[in-house]
Amino acid sequence: MYFFISQLSFSDILLSTDIVPNMLYILLNNGGTITFIGCFTQLYFFGLSEAFECFLLTVMSYDRYVAICNPLRYTSIMTMGHCEKLVTTCWSLVILISIMDTITPSTLTFCGPNIIDHFFCDLIPLLDISCSDIIIVQLQNSFLSIPLLIIPIIVIVGCYVNIIASILKIQSNISRQKAFSTCSSHLIVVSIFYCSLFAVYFFPTKEQTSTISKVLSLLYTVFTPLINPIIYSLRNKDIKKAVQETLHKCTPK
Repeated sequence: MYFFISQLSFSDILLSTDIVPNMLYILLNNGGTITFIGCFTQLYFFGLSEAFECFLLTVMSYDRYVAICNPLRYTSIMTMGHCEKLVTTCWSLVILISIMDTITPSTLTFCGPNIIDHFFCDLIPLLDISCSDIIIVQLQNSFLSIPLLIIPIIVIVGCYVNIIASILKIQSNISRQKAFSTCSSHLIVVSIFYCSLFAVYFFPTKEQTSTISKVLSLLYTVFTPLINPIIYSLRNKDIKKAVQETLHKCTPK
């Protein structure tokens, strides 16, 4: 579990490093400029971190499924070697998908004025200022949504259906609470991540202005990386104990 949390932290740091510095510059200067290469580099790393989090949250749901539904076999199934293979597979897939998701939009024609009404180079604002046919990009995104969103959501829902069924079979209320607490942090993170993602890209309302869209984008680009470590820290006794020991050592006597 800690290995997966470390990978989630790395993904959050990558996303924050890619988005936040330029966003702060834009806000402080009431606008900013970015080169064509810089824009699509930002788009690439944004897609890389978001896609990796989709896959990693799926792997973490499988980890929780094994821990709850097959507790006696957990240590033999989720070995460090197996975890490393799962994470390596996730990184390999997202690197390939992010390259595909960046190269195709970069071939579009931008006639100008190339003013992006957003605080980072996201795909939808880029498509809005393009003066060429964007049907190929839209078809590619629809195709990539299958391995990126649909399959992970099906796996996550399937894992939690089995987890809930196993928890309900436990007769002791205390044991139920302990079993549920092991996956509650992951469930909260999944809910925040996918709800904000769907609100921006899949279920935008007709009345949704660009300002509302930008505010919603802050949820998964700034708020989610900020809240993830807080959620796992507050729900994890080992992390709280480590923080308390560190603060105790740093406190002057």
